[in-house]
Amino acid sequence: MFLSRLLEPVKAAAVEAGAVLWQMYQSGDYEHTAKDDNSPVTSADYAANQLIIDRLSSLTPDIPIISEESNLVPLAQRQHWPRYWLIDPMDGTQEFVARSGDFAVSIALVEHGWPALGVIYWPKEQICYYATRGHGAFKQQRNLINHIKVRQHHAGLPLRIAVSRRQPLERIHALLATGQDVEFVPLGSCSLKSCLVAEGGADCYLRLGPTGEWDTGAVHIIVEEAGGKILDSQFFPLSYNQRETLANPDFMVIGQSSVGWPQLIQAHHSGRVLPGL
Repeated sequence: MFLSRLLEPVKAAAVEAGAVLWQMYQSGDYEHTAKDDNSPVTSADYAANQLIIDRLSSLTPDIPIISEESNLVPLAQRQHWPRYWLIDPMDGTQEFVARSGDFAVSIALVEHGWPALGVIYWPKEQICYYATRGHGAFKQQRNLINHIKVRQHHAGLPLRIAVSRRQPLERIHALLATGQDVEFVPLGSCSLKSCLVAEGGADCYLRLGPTGEWDTGAVHIIVEEAGGKILDSQFFPLSYNQRETLANPDFMVIGQSSVGWPQLIQAHHSGRVLPGL
């Protein structure tokens, strides 16, 4: 009941923040700078961030908020929080700046160390992906709502892999079993590629390089409710709020579990495999 009561207001906040991003994107009226790690950030990120924080603070004043674009509370203070909001006001800032339109708003509620509610909104297409624990995953485009599931991959078909528009494919090829027939599906932000797996548009997404927990929190519950998994490079689930920096390791978003991913993906595999993979 608690999660279902929050879902619609959170979707509304994501759509409202997305509208702010889209207006600034179309007008070009934003400032563009770089963070200390040389990643891009814009005034649009900050505008959407403040809107989401205002809406969530009003909705649940007792639940703390972690955002990519706000100062991070030290681990000693936050590690015992029973629940918190985890947000990325604009996942895909580089795509925003590059004018591809492949950026999204990401809002998650993490309970007892695990995402329990997730909302992703893609302003360009006016698509909202969302899920709550135990109630399935959904894709809403305007008033049309569809229940989404991961793709049922069959032997003999190419493996469909979601990839970044800007990531060298040689690194992806190096992780795949020799001779594996693949088809690459280019898309922008991390969350949108993960949602592509959740809705059956790709079999997997291999993420190499730096990300934060705000990049995966919302899509984690969406992917799992759609029948997939998000795992690190040793085939273990990602963790939340356990590290000072909230940096993610390399990870993979995988669909149908019967595919036999450890045999297909030659990541930094140490021989430890989750049951059912």
